[in-house]
Amino acid sequence: MSLRSARKLDSSTLEKIAADMSNLIENLDTSELHYDGEEVDSDVITDPKTSGACIPFSAIYNTKGFKEPDLHSYLAGCPIKVRVLEVERFASSSSSKTAVLNIYTIELTHGEFTWQVKRKFKHFQDLHRELLRYKAFIRIPIPTRSHTVRRQTVRSGDVRSMPNLPRNAEIVREEQASSRRKQLEDYLSALLKMPLYRNYHATREFIDVNQLSFIHDLGPKGIEGMIMKRSGGHRIPGLNCCGQGSVCYRWSKRWLVVKDSFLLYMKPDTGAISFVLLVDKEFCIKIGKKETETQYGLRIDNLSRSLILKCNSYRHARWWGQAIEEFVRKHGTNFLTEHRFGSFAAVQENTLCKWYVNAKGYFNDVADAMEAAKEEIFITDWWLSPEIFLKRPVVEGNRWRLDCVLKRKAQQGVKIFVMLYKEVELALGINSEYSKRTLMRIHPNIKVMRHPDHMSSSVYLWAHHEKIVVIDQSVAFVGGIDLAYGRWDDDEHRLTDVGSVKRIVAAQSTTGINTALSGSMQALNGEDKSNRKTTFQVQDKKGEEVVDSSKIRGLGKSKKFAKFSLYKQLHKHNLQHADSVSSIDSQSHRGSVRSLQTGVGELLGETRFWHGKDYCNFVFKDWVQLDKPFDDFIDRYQTPRMPWHDISSVVHGHAARDVARHFIQRWNFTKVCHLQVYNCTNDDCCFHFSYSANFLYSAVPRSLSVRFISLTQTSSLLAPLSPSAMSGKETKQKRTFYLSST
Repeated sequence: MSLRSARKLDSSTLEKIAADMSNLIENLDTSELHYDGEEVDSDVITDPKTSGACIPFSAIYNTKGFKEPDLHSYLAGCPIKVRVLEVERFASSSSSKTAVLNIYTIELTHGEFTWQVKRKFKHFQDLHRELLRYKAFIRIPIPTRSHTVRRQTVRSGDVRSMPNLPRNAEIVREEQASSRRKQLEDYLSALLKMPLYRNYHATREFIDVNQLSFIHDLGPKGIEGMIMKRSGGHRIPGLNCCGQGSVCYRWSKRWLVVKDSFLLYMKPDTGAISFVLLVDKEFCIKIGKKETETQYGLRIDNLSRSLILKCNSYRHARWWGQAIEEFVRKHGTNFLTEHRFGSFAAVQENTLCKWYVNAKGYFNDVADAMEAAKEEIFITDWWLSPEIFLKRPVVEGNRWRLDCVLKRKAQQGVKIFVMLYKEVELALGINSEYSKRTLMRIHPNIKVMRHPDHMSSSVYLWAHHEKIVVIDQSVAFVGGIDLAYGRWDDDEHRLTDVGSVKRIVAAQSTTGINTALSGSMQALNGEDKSNRKTTFQVQDKKGEEVVDSSKIRGLGKSKKFAKFSLYKQLHKHNLQHADSVSSIDSQSHRGSVRSLQTGVGELLGETRFWHGKDYCNFVFKDWVQLDKPFDDFIDRYQTPRMPWHDISSVVHGHAARDVARHFIQRWNFTKVCHLQVYNCTNDDCCFHFSYSANFLYSAVPRSLSVRFISLTQTSSLLAPLSPSAMSGKETKQKRTFYLSST
């Protein structure tokens, strides 16, 4: 009897608590609650571009879980307009209680973005109940930190009551459709004006909105929503075992986002972007159990993957398939067809371009472009030396050293992605592992991957030989020059480099200059004049003392010549003008040292351009000990350097977007290979995306307008435009982004 009475007491207590909670929910008024933020009047139209309400592109790197209370998904001060366009009536299945189902097509407008969702009346009811529960839950003082923070964002204020949802069930007669559309339109419009409910995750899911939806630079908003995704489907040779068959797979809940030239899905709990599927010439969509081996399945194919999704019904799968195909064909037509020379990229008109025939101008423009970067930098090289100087002579310390430039930009929030060729160590001594390790420990914003993995891929005598630098997907350097040792050179192709930079003001007397040159010549001839040591004071135009350039790291101290003197040999063959500053000049005999225009002042005196391992002659000796970058590995007083000559180019706008797309495709493929081989998690993936931009973020000086004919994986063709074409208006630029970080 005691047990029965205890059970009755427990059940009665639970019933009483449930009744109290029901009364609390029913009697709770929204006027007591107000979420941080202002109500937005839909009658007031605000342009997000002019009001500065645009979500920055950097938001893609700071995604959060979908249920986080401080998630910012909307444009500030911009209303959401709602229109219920039509009602589709379908005969329901026999198991359903209602004979007819009504599906409402809702059009929403938020700033420049317009999209449509399809919802049943049942979905409205579920949302309404969820919001009522949220009101009650936010009032309960649960002693947890997350709930306390959520309650702190709620304060008292004058807010309208929660709108009433029509209580009657589905529409029975046709004449009721118009009034029901108006009722639901008013209900949703009123709901989206209230920050408390508009920012709730259930509301965002109802209207298909997430934190990437309204980023202007990602382009127009396509269909979004929660789906079930099947694992596997990657078309990677040699890695088609686990997760590829019809037995070994798993289903995961993901948020799918469709953009103009790619699809991506995100993890709802963390907001991490797990995978991006690019639109290409093999892109197609198939529906049905026969094609997907799944009831109500949807299959999306491209050149790299076959992605299978599971929907709630055949009607749902057909809606997803049609919406994706229509959106992609409307906005991403250029990527669905194959272009000239087998290229994925279309011909681009009015493209700003510049050519380089030596690394001096190339390195200089790359340095300036990196310094102007605002969002991201992409680099892929056959070989990359982190300690390479991009601007020479070195008169500003380490400011223009590559690793220092990348560190400076990474600290400013720029995301940097570097892809290096993974060499066969027995055959090559470029030590890409040292380059990766050095760059990775500079800053967390720098991500580096090497490819290929020779053991797993069974590929040995093959190499990535692309040299690409992309800045903000607006400027792209393409050609044959690595950011590596031995590449920097100019049209003089000097054979020696034994001096030190000394900067002399223009007001200095001619006698002082002559004395300096005399001392330089004596040092080159190997004469011991220790008692006649000449000191150069480095000054700027205002006479302020500057750090002596001989203290710059890597310059070292001057040495006397060994028994074999390059200068004496050159003098013997009447080549005395081919020293470290100027090479043979048949038109001028002003001496072995002449003035250089460096952009940082006039330089007179001996000049060192190549420091440490950068002074090289790979015919005489290959590179060794690359982890000691400022130690010479050949005697620069006995061995001449090997000059280097190569070409490169820079393109802007649409052509730069296409180069960036190619880099991103390589990066994503390499990331998937690493995940498959090393079984590492995908928690830290951060893919980048495709977006539109209406202006050039930066332009390399002295660029010409050309016609970008085609871009393949290994080469590019450029043709100059006629004067009439060059005078035409610049077309809108579109940039492409979708990357995963390691």
